[in-house]
Amino acid sequence: MSGPPLAWAAGNGHEGVVKILLGRDDIDPDKPDEDGRTPLWWAAHRGRERVVRILLERGDICANWPDRRGQTALLRAAYEGHEGVVEMLLRRDDVNPDEVDEGGRTPFWWAARNGHEGVVKMLLGHDVLSDGPDMSERTPLWWAARNGHEGVVKMLLERSDVNPNILDGMLETPLIWASWNGDERVVKLLLERDDLYPDEPDKQGRTPLGSAARDGYEGVVKLLLGRDDVNPDEPDEDDRTPLWWAARNGHAGVVKILLERDDVNPNTQDGMLETPLMWASWNGDEGVVKLLLERDDLNPNEPDEETRTPLGSAAHDGYEGVVKLLLGRDDVRPEDPDEYGRTPLWWASHNGHKGVVEILLGRDDVFPGNPDIDGRTPFYCAARNGHEGVVKILLERDDIYHDWPDRHGQTPFLLAARNGHEGVVRLLLEHHNVNPCEPDNKGQTPLWWATENGHAGVIALLQFPTSPTDSTG
Repeated sequence: MSGPPLAWAAGNGHEGVVKILLGRDDIDPDKPDEDGRTPLWWAAHRGRERVVRILLERGDICANWPDRRGQTALLRAAYEGHEGVVEMLLRRDDVNPDEVDEGGRTPFWWAARNGHEGVVKMLLGHDVLSDGPDMSERTPLWWAARNGHEGVVKMLLERSDVNPNILDGMLETPLIWASWNGDERVVKLLLERDDLYPDEPDKQGRTPLGSAARDGYEGVVKLLLGRDDVNPDEPDEDDRTPLWWAARNGHAGVVKILLERDDVNPNTQDGMLETPLMWASWNGDEGVVKLLLERDDLNPNEPDEETRTPLGSAAHDGYEGVVKLLLGRDDVRPEDPDEYGRTPLWWASHNGHKGVVEILLGRDDVFPGNPDIDGRTPFYCAARNGHEGVVKILLERDDIYHDWPDRHGQTPFLLAARNGHEGVVRLLLEHHNVNPCEPDNKGQTPLWWATENGHAGVIALLQFPTSPTDSTG
């Protein structure tokens, strides 16, 4: 710190120097520094009780002097939690305990925000404004709850003049913040107030339960559900319910708690038509998927905005465990395509998920030859992308036309040659039902494409193909 000698001495607790300086006629005991902070301000701010006492014994001290930010000595002492200093200042008739700073914040507001229980109790004994908001409409209770100051919250909630439902400028209540923080102690205190509205949503329409479920706070979820006036299925502005959020983020414990209630809909869809099961399948979360599938009223085939089913999503990403769980339900339709005609098998083949392909092909109700809207079959996709393992599996099927072309007349073999997948080309050349010379709609053959793209290995295979009976290789 810097400034007048008296302010410096007071702030650093040098009692002897303070006394010497105050004995001089040319020393102003209230002379502020460039920020408007007086010797008393500094002494109070730093908790120098003896210096504060010395200064207050003078009759020419202005004990309520604010600095440039409107903060008085009492406010600073309350801010820092200096109980002894606060007590001395509150004895003064010229100290206004409800003096606000430039942000509309009182000494009590600061003490509550920072969790100084002793100061809070002291100020409440002087009938201060206990529910006064700052310029953002955030009250002492709001801040105490947000910051997890259980003792302060308890004192405030015992007062009838404190509103537990206060909304700040972002429409966030004390309960919203306590739920966000997973603070069971503060949540419990707030819920004990009969006049609390536990479903008050924030600016995004999310309730305290939605926030707790989203972040996986099981204890808070249980506390909130203990209130009869809590709606466990209340959606936010994007139509995402507490169950949706818990499933999306993989909080199996919360999912289990919510699914045990009859008033929770497991099929709820958000604005993108995504269900809890869809997200759990996308994430490969077997635990959450299993919990959801235990509900008899669950629709396991509910598609998203692109009409992809949970099974389609799990197959797309190769989650074998989830695929098995979903297929364990008798009402799962393994052939449901998305809006582009792509089935779960199509996606598994396209992405090279051999294990999923084997699982799906083990069913009698899966047809491996179904093309998408562009005429591309699962076999076509596996060959084009070079997935040798999947190609081998599909080559063993006698219910697939392995030369099925897309709408451009390009066969699986042509695409494998075009993309330089030597292993797939070799496999297909060994297969009697594949025409290695079949051109596309523009008359361009597999050899033409291999030459065009510089795939020397494929060119060699096409010019000197190995006979299936040639053991020399």
